[in-house]
Amino acid sequence: MPSLVLAAALVVHLALVSPWLGRRSYARLERDRDRDGRALVRMFTAWTAELWALAAVALLVVGLSPEIDLAGVGLVLQADPATTAGMLVGAAIASAVAVLVAVRMNRAGRPVPGQAAFRAMLPRTPAERRGALVLSVSAGICEEIVYRGLLIALGTRVLGLPLPVAAGLALAVFVAGHLYQGWRGMAVVTLAGFGLTMLYLRTGNLLLPILLHAVVDIRSLLLVPAGKRDTLDGAATVRG
Repeated sequence: MPSLVLAAALVVHLALVSPWLGRRSYARLERDRDRDGRALVRMFTAWTAELWALAAVALLVVGLSPEIDLAGVGLVLQADPATTAGMLVGAAIASAVAVLVAVRMNRAGRPVPGQAAFRAMLPRTPAERRGALVLSVSAGICEEIVYRGLLIALGTRVLGLPLPVAAGLALAVFVAGHLYQGWRGMAVVTLAGFGLTMLYLRTGNLLLPILLHAVVDIRSLLLVPAGKRDTLDGAATVRG
């Protein structure tokens, strides 16, 4: 019973409260960005704290639930070390390719696809870049644990839903967390989230989704062509 109550409260927060808070705080950032030099750093700090708090609650649900364990939410190493090593090598290669492509686009003066939907969040100072890096890594870890790992496990192991239904509902909640990016941004987030979901279901492990999610967010927030901040288009998976 404690795990069910906690899980229900977490789902309500993820589906309703967090999207509303995110949209409200992003609107405040757009209003205060140019007149308050600390506005973005404060928002990065608040969003990072929320992400880790949500991940902590998710892990507490796992600890209290008799139906779910760490393996059930993808937090387990493969029994075969060679398999784990192969996954890490594959993730490193994919991440390196993504970064190299983004760097080339940056040098050519072209924006990385996905930046217009959150252009007020693009950092301008060293402190803001540090905050963006911490937020990106935190989103990669925490959002995958919460949205991919826990929500899918709750759907299949607790509610008895078919895997496609549970994964689809988890993806819908993930997309709702990006309400602040608008409908166009949320449409692209849906595609990105679908890819991460399929990767998780394919491997049964959150390692690759975490790494790729973090790389995508780092690329989206930190690789910004000079002078392009007001003409960017697209969306990204930053912050759930």
